[in-house]
Amino acid sequence: MAGTAKRSGVELLKETSRFLRGGLAEELASGGSQVTEDGYNLLKFHGSYEQFDRDTATALKQRGEEKEYSFMVRVRMPGGRLTAAQYLALDALADRYANGTLRITTRQGIQFHGVVKSDLKPAIAAINATLLTTLAACGDVVRNVMSTPAPVRDAVHARLEADARLLSERLLPQSRAYHQIFLDEAPGEDADAEPLYGTTYLPRKFKIALATPQDNSVDVLANDLALIALFEGGTLLGYNVALGGGLGMTHNRADTYPRLATLVGFVGPDDLLRVAEAVIRLQRDAGNRGDRRRARLKYVMDDRGLAWVQRELASYFGAPLAPPRPMPALQVPDLLGWHEQGDGRVWLGLPVPSGRIADADGVRLRSALAELVGRYGADPVMTAQQDVLLTNLDPADRQPIKALLRDHGVALAEVLTPLARWALACPALPTCGLALTEAERVRAPIVAALETALTRHGLAQERISLRITGCPNGCARSYAGDIGLVGRVPGAYAIYVGGDFAGTRLSFKLLERVKQADLGAVFDPLFAAFAAERREGEAFGAFCDRLGAEGLLARLPEARSAA
Repeated sequence: MAGTAKRSGVELLKETSRFLRGGLAEELASGGSQVTEDGYNLLKFHGSYEQFDRDTATALKQRGEEKEYSFMVRVRMPGGRLTAAQYLALDALADRYANGTLRITTRQGIQFHGVVKSDLKPAIAAINATLLTTLAACGDVVRNVMSTPAPVRDAVHARLEADARLLSERLLPQSRAYHQIFLDEAPGEDADAEPLYGTTYLPRKFKIALATPQDNSVDVLANDLALIALFEGGTLLGYNVALGGGLGMTHNRADTYPRLATLVGFVGPDDLLRVAEAVIRLQRDAGNRGDRRRARLKYVMDDRGLAWVQRELASYFGAPLAPPRPMPALQVPDLLGWHEQGDGRVWLGLPVPSGRIADADGVRLRSALAELVGRYGADPVMTAQQDVLLTNLDPADRQPIKALLRDHGVALAEVLTPLARWALACPALPTCGLALTEAERVRAPIVAALETALTRHGLAQERISLRITGCPNGCARSYAGDIGLVGRVPGAYAIYVGGDFAGTRLSFKLLERVKQADLGAVFDPLFAAFAAERREGEAFGAFCDRLGAEGLLARLPEARSAA
């Protein structure tokens, strides 16, 4: 399958790139505001995407002027963890090289936006100087390794953090291209080698997450490789291994779809890296290199079948995997607010709408975070919910910390509705080239419209996850929550419902195109039906799943035409 298809242009580029070098060094030194298409594709492996301001593009084109090009730079930080010093260094870089904001990603990373071409190399070098890296934060490699973010000081969380760091370090590309292009490392005499990835790396991006059944705040089953840690007391028994998660799809192409990972086996504590490398090699050799839209591991799983995948995985691993172990149902705890760490100190989970750390609209969130981190030495942890956990705080400092946040106009979690607490949005316009409509910039009015409808039916305190994406790629995991809004055309969304809060059931498409202004009116009768017809303890996603599309549309007769 993978071997018979004609290879895509990106595959040929990777093979001839001299281990990700291409002409990047020359392009970055050549001036101008953008890179070539080859440079664009290779730059991803080094942690950056070229973008342009889509708000101004049309007017500039009409005047015969060049688009406003800039670069997004993404920091790789396993488990979302930073030291206080690293965070303050990144905060300073936001002014020096970017647009004055930092953005927490749904993979626990940090992104900078608005970096111009002449600043790209010094910005990446400055990030590297903090002992962080942008290498492999994007590209056809293992991306940032996610892990349960809760900073509980016990053996369970210490092991998860250590294993996330282990995987992150050992699964990095071995090419010295990054160091030579961005850090001025002199070329060595030894030839490059990529014993894990090979000369063409992976067919597509590869995502790994670690979780426990008690804390699936990373949406572990949405990853190519999901590792669910099972403990007895504080002792790690091993990991249940699930393969083939991935939420990206393409509109109007039925052979692309979101998928949750399938359990394939269990490995002991000492076989974690071994099984991860085996899965990567399987995807490297079996993945589709002719069609990038069907190049993720999930399509290998479905095209070849579970039995084939398990046999092949056994050959790479060196033995068949043990059967998956029984485990409790996955849960998602609320990490916002004040929590005991278990070592006499506390953490504060602070909501960050859309993950955007900025001073804007009367809320000086960025200034507040920098002051808190600097004054109290808080080590931040970024969550997959795009929030920040300020850790290692003295309980005696709770009141002055709350006062500082209040003085900066920052809302604490307890003043938010559950919907606002659990709403995700991707960046979308104006920077993402794939966005079909808005996401981050309309998060607040969409949340407000749905909050109004929920309140009308006595559901304001109902825990519902809302995910908004500007395109079908699902960067805000829009197919794995209670409600997903997926950009369809400018100003309109496809509505997905029926998933679950814990990330164990996919949602289904209910309506094809709903204008943003109509979202409140569409959800109002759905919430009314939920309030009147729900079973005891039934969540909104479960209610939608039970009724199905036909049952829900029967309660939306005026919306049938949009289905």
